[in-house]
Amino acid sequence: MISTYTVAPFRPLPTERVVRQLWTRPSGAPVARPGYAPAADVYREGDDLVARFDLPGVDPERDVTVELEGRRLVVRGERRDQRAVESPGADDAADGEQAEGEQTDAQPEAQAEAGAAVAEAAPAGRRIREVRFGEFRRTVTLPKTAEADAVRASYDAGVLTVTVAGVFAGRAPQRIEVTRAA
Repeated sequence: MISTYTVAPFRPLPTERVVRQLWTRPSGAPVARPGYAPAADVYREGDDLVARFDLPGVDPERDVTVELEGRRLVVRGERRDQRAVESPGADDAADGEQAEGEQTDAQPEAQAEAGAAVAEAAPAGRRIREVRFGEFRRTVTLPKTAEADAVRASYDAGVLTVTVAGVFAGRAPQRIEVTRAA
């Protein structure tokens, strides 16, 4: 049995592709940030713009900010991982007891926010994690500037609904006549 090996001396190396992508990215293009982007549904309802964002597991009063920046509606925040990581000696800390001579250090903010509830440690082996955690930011461009008092935001059942009242007022579509070229 004869096998052949083809040499392609002019094929680009994998590192060349990466370097080429660095130089071809437009200078104003945004750089990918860690985190995630929640699903959004933006639509027109009469003269109002309604934007709905899927944010299950987020505390809206503490972790979500809705801002109006000119013609941009900016929703940013953070989805925190509610599971506390169990560390050595966590049993003592969870019970609130302290052994004699043991030094107490200030708890990190993540553990302090978790309170007395300590989540179970992840089982050994494989694990599937489809829930995204981290910071997020979504921007919706408005058709015209709006006043801050025209914006209402409510959170119900894991969905943040932001309504910008009257942003489409006075913007009726105009029909343009199409003519045939001679």
